[in-house]
Amino acid sequence: MTRNKPLILISLLLASFAINLDTTIVNVALPSLVRELHTSTSQLQWIVDAYSLVFASLLLAAGSMSDRVGRKGVLLAGLGVFGLASAAGGLTNSPGQLIVARSVMGLGAALIFPATLSLISNVFVERAERARAIGLWGASAGVAVALGPIVGGWLLEHFSWTSIFFAMVPVAAAGAALVALAVPTSRDPRAPRADPPGLVLSTAAMALLIYTIIEAPNHGWSSARSVAGFAVAGALFTGFVAWERRASEPLLDLGLFRNLRFTAASGSVTVVFFSLAGFIFLITQYFQFFKGYRPLSTGVHLLPVATSVGVMSVVGTKLAVRSSTKLVVAAGLVALAGFFAWVSNNSSGTSYLEIAAQMVLGGSGMGLVSAPATEAIMGVVPRAKAGVGSAVNDATRLLGATLGVAVIGSIYASLFASRLTSSLPAALPRGLAHTAHNSVGAALAVAHRTALAGHPAVGLQVHSAASSAFFDGLSAGCLVAAGVSAAGALLAAALLPAQPTGPAVEIGRPLAATAAVDRRAWLAQRTGMAYDEQLEV
Repeated sequence: MTRNKPLILISLLLASFAINLDTTIVNVALPSLVRELHTSTSQLQWIVDAYSLVFASLLLAAGSMSDRVGRKGVLLAGLGVFGLASAAGGLTNSPGQLIVARSVMGLGAALIFPATLSLISNVFVERAERARAIGLWGASAGVAVALGPIVGGWLLEHFSWTSIFFAMVPVAAAGAALVALAVPTSRDPRAPRADPPGLVLSTAAMALLIYTIIEAPNHGWSSARSVAGFAVAGALFTGFVAWERRASEPLLDLGLFRNLRFTAASGSVTVVFFSLAGFIFLITQYFQFFKGYRPLSTGVHLLPVATSVGVMSVVGTKLAVRSSTKLVVAAGLVALAGFFAWVSNNSSGTSYLEIAAQMVLGGSGMGLVSAPATEAIMGVVPRAKAGVGSAVNDATRLLGATLGVAVIGSIYASLFASRLTSSLPAALPRGLAHTAHNSVGAALAVAHRTALAGHPAVGLQVHSAASSAFFDGLSAGCLVAAGVSAAGALLAAALLPAQPTGPAVEIGRPLAATAAVDRRAWLAQRTGMAYDEQLEV
């Protein structure tokens, strides 16, 4: 096995790369879906979210299954499901069919992601080599997220939107071939019986929580629907915990959460992905609407953050092993807080050189937290239970990302709307003023149309109002992210142990893409179509 370890790692990194690439590559196809499939805003929302919802909901069940029936088999099954669903997505000719295909792709991703990390933990058993492998695993995720818009943009410039889905098929096939050839079989030698109540409760709780977070910005965080959704999700999680405590062979070892290295590291990962998703939501709009970058160009201009995440994921795990996980993770969160505080001062005139420096700082902070914290989590989990432990780690990433877009985006959207209301010129017709409130892209489109219609002064005023409102919202959102990151740094410094206190042991038997803020505004910004349609009305 030793001779094959590099090939084993390449196989697992390619499998992880595929599903991380998919989280961003689909977004660039949204305008084409509007034009060619006549997709509604609601349908676009679920083309994006169906993948994340199914992915997050089934992680714990998939991780548990990989421990029981074999991680290699589950990984191969996941790659097969993911590849076939991707091909089916390229063959669809209606939005409904595409949503179904995306849901099945989410199932494949849920089978793949925890299996890759749990196999790494079982193949690379010595801490230094495991840390190095996990660092590369984290780096591959950062590279994949950045390459998504670049690859997607290039494909759309040369082929139809279906190429976005067909392109994932050879990636999944290559990953499956390498896994079949190189990766050894592993499973829990004392695999417990299935825990159907635990599976049902955990899946339902996670699905309802993610669904409610996705929908809350549309219906209002304090609406009866949202409150009821959170209440029922909380009740389901409570029921899950109660069942797991009494079950003789539970799905999840709840005793893991008594280990501060596991709990504090999981919290740090959640904070990072909360901040990262919120940043991508805001910076994508900034690049497209105020810097004028096309989707392919936007992806290229995001390379500094992806590169720094990749480099510091590897460096951070080495530093954590040699010195202190507490110090590395806390320092990363401090860097992340400083990054967001710096970005909160940006304007339309901020140079790309300064933005690139900001992204290097932010990406370095993310890399210093994510990979070392993941290494800490997997170092606590017994190797026999690595599938479930990996699923918990992956769930924290998805939950953090969903919350980040929803919370930070809601703050941005609320402030944008209020600032725009108070600063739009009185001469602007009511219908156009209403359209301008849909999104910053819609407001800038109104400004452009108004100027072309022979009212350049009014158009300039609308553009100025939209720009001011956007940057007020951007600043507020970034300051919230900075505050969350700073709080995370304090908690990591206080709670996260510097080093493992001993080997992993059994301790009893025991959370893209992307949710949306104002989902309609976000999807309108991504498609570029809704503005013209609304203006024509």
